[in-house]
Amino acid sequence: MDQVKIGFAPTRRNLFSADAAIDYANLTREKMKELSVDYVDILDMNQDGLLYDDEGVEKIAAKFKEAEVDGLFLANVNFGTEYVCARLAKKLDIPVLLWGPKDETPAEDGSRLRDTQCGLFAIGKVLRRFKVPFTYMKNCDLDAPEFERGLQDFIKVCNVVKTFKATRILQVGPRPFDFWTVICNEGELLERYNISLSPVPIQEVVQEINRIKADEYEKVQTTIDYFKQQTEVQITEAELEMVAALKVALQSLCERYGCNSGVIQCWTALQDEIGILPYASLSLLQEEGIPFVCETDVHGAISELLVEAASLGEHRAIFADVNCRHPENENGELLQHLGVFAYSTAETKPILPPKHFVFDYPGSVAFRAIKDEYTLCRFDGDNGEYSLLMGTGKGIDGPYNQGTYLYLEFENLNRLEFKLVYGPYIHHVAAVRKNVVPILYEACKYIGVQPDFYDPIEEDVQAYLRGE
Repeated sequence: MDQVKIGFAPTRRNLFSADAAIDYANLTREKMKELSVDYVDILDMNQDGLLYDDEGVEKIAAKFKEAEVDGLFLANVNFGTEYVCARLAKKLDIPVLLWGPKDETPAEDGSRLRDTQCGLFAIGKVLRRFKVPFTYMKNCDLDAPEFERGLQDFIKVCNVVKTFKATRILQVGPRPFDFWTVICNEGELLERYNISLSPVPIQEVVQEINRIKADEYEKVQTTIDYFKQQTEVQITEAELEMVAALKVALQSLCERYGCNSGVIQCWTALQDEIGILPYASLSLLQEEGIPFVCETDVHGAISELLVEAASLGEHRAIFADVNCRHPENENGELLQHLGVFAYSTAETKPILPPKHFVFDYPGSVAFRAIKDEYTLCRFDGDNGEYSLLMGTGKGIDGPYNQGTYLYLEFENLNRLEFKLVYGPYIHHVAAVRKNVVPILYEACKYIGVQPDFYDPIEEDVQAYLRGE
């Protein structure tokens, strides 16, 4: 599971009970410990361990920055001080969770200790004034299921944002000439989103393969052993060695250039150099948490990073072409590729066949993916506008296909088809076995990307996020 660190800043206002605020802040701390949340506290910032003045803002911001927190949790434990909450959030520029515990029954004399809900309204308004995007979690008791779900979902949102902002993609070779669909604007991705590419020529990969074979052959052997244990190998020893060496070389280059993912010109220059397809190598990289996709589809690599991060790394993704309609089910669709599904997604034992019907080369991998509910995701854009298409589909039976494949049934396949034709999306999608649509939707407000759906589910997603 991916690791996410939260900065916890409970806040109070002087007009209301400081003792009640301290009590609720401590109860919240205990609940987060119970939920195994990794958080940085502010107990050492002042006597109360609370945020309520400008001095606290400066000290807390410095502490949270030094600790490299991924998200800010503003817990409004009485009315709260709205302007210091906004100033702290503005300084940190990370996802913000706003919540406060439900107010208790007024005392017999009609007095109230906290007025937490009223303070939440105030904090929300001032965050807007500061142009700070934030996530609001329902005003509820600590033991309410909405609290645990909302906090865990926010952690996943933070993981998506952290991953997106730290993305650097190894680009092996230019795009294949015929694939105009994968054209991307490298400068725009860097200027708008801090997403950078590290381009290397195919010849550099060949050189790295030769170096790995000479200097680090034990890594190649370990990979060969993995394939033999997990796969029905139908290719020669020399071909298997090259598949393993390519995997190790690509991983090494990712480390050298500080990349968390990669894309590759998978045909046909690569085959001229090393005689294999890269897909089995990519499948194993996917399994080890390095999304690496074909046809230099930069937007596809970003899609896969986002959808995996939304599951907190619990599930590895498949990366697939949306290929053709199911021959019998009007809402069924084939998702298929020559082998860039992660190994852990396999329902049938993986095979390394001698060739694929598209290419007469070894190096593809073949299996049917697990039938389950999947979230599909596609980051894409053109003409200066970017959006994130998302939705779900359910695994179903379908005819055998070569390569890695899965049939999904959609509520209305026509809606997905029209989205992919009209764009700005293309036929490549990333998918994980978990409904993470609300996480992706909420993350969009922090990464500056327009959320989009192929089914009319936005109100349902918003209802979920409201705790309904």
